[in-house]
Amino acid sequence: MARPVIGMVGSNMMDLITYYEDRFPRVGETIFGKDFEIGFGGKGANQAVAVAKLGGEVVVVTAVGDDLFGPLVKENFARHGIDTSFIKTVPGKTSGVAPIFVDPRGRNSIFIIPGANAFLLPEDVWKAREALARSHFILVQLEIPLETVYATMDLAQKFHIPVILNPAPFQPLDWQSIRGVRLFVPNERELEGFAGFPIEGEEDLKRAVATLWERGIENVLVTLGERGALLGSGGTFTLFPAYQARTVDTTGAGDAFLGALAYFLAEGKDLPCAVDLACAYAALSTEKRGTQKSFASREEFLEWLKTAQKKSPSFIL
Repeated sequence: MARPVIGMVGSNMMDLITYYEDRFPRVGETIFGKDFEIGFGGKGANQAVAVAKLGGEVVVVTAVGDDLFGPLVKENFARHGIDTSFIKTVPGKTSGVAPIFVDPRGRNSIFIIPGANAFLLPEDVWKAREALARSHFILVQLEIPLETVYATMDLAQKFHIPVILNPAPFQPLDWQSIRGVRLFVPNERELEGFAGFPIEGEEDLKRAVATLWERGIENVLVTLGERGALLGSGGTFTLFPAYQARTVDTTGAGDAFLGALAYFLAEGKDLPCAVDLACAYAALSTEKRGTQKSFASREEFLEWLKTAQKKSPSFIL
């Protein structure tokens, strides 16, 4: 069987990860942190690496600066077997960075400074059109200019390629420009932004999904962290419980989920099966520190899956 091919038009970042033990410092206060790591990240790059680690072929369209991080990012993609032909270097700009703060429970808070990612343009997507046309799915996020996101949607429709859009970080969208998206995958906070009201329970969650249906988005998959994922499609809802894990760091778990989702769909799994496997892959990623380095290979994942257990459903639909 041929390897699944996934296109990724999106971001890359250098993750600057601080682990702290007690609390975050107040304004004007200096306290000791517990540990610090530098790693490769960015939503797009993370999702691409997850696909590659599972065994897929990835076509990456992204941008780096002409700083010291740029060549390292390219080398990292190449080390994972990902073609670097469509990685643009932006003169005079820094590469994207993401300062990440991880609390004692493994929960993270993140700033992103897009840098060169803000200069990934529609023309860059067009230059990669022949390579992207081979894709079974295309992954897109919102850490790049919206005009580039919309250009990717247009290209995908031209070549009849389904798109998985991860609308993160939240920003208002032109719904007409993304109407053809196959899967719209926000987390709860992003969904709140689109719905325009707070989500405080499962009824709010379902009502928020329904607001996206009204805007022409047919398939909404909400990631719920340690509670799993909720699929809203065809007027019905399906809850996918999370898997049990010895969590030490949740950084990148959402990207592990999306990369695995795209991979298993491209491999031919039906949507419920792919979502369930993606929940499992994301859970496994939380058992190690860091982002991309916490992602398992296909062999490691399948071995872990043999004894993995699901959590009890967090609510009843």
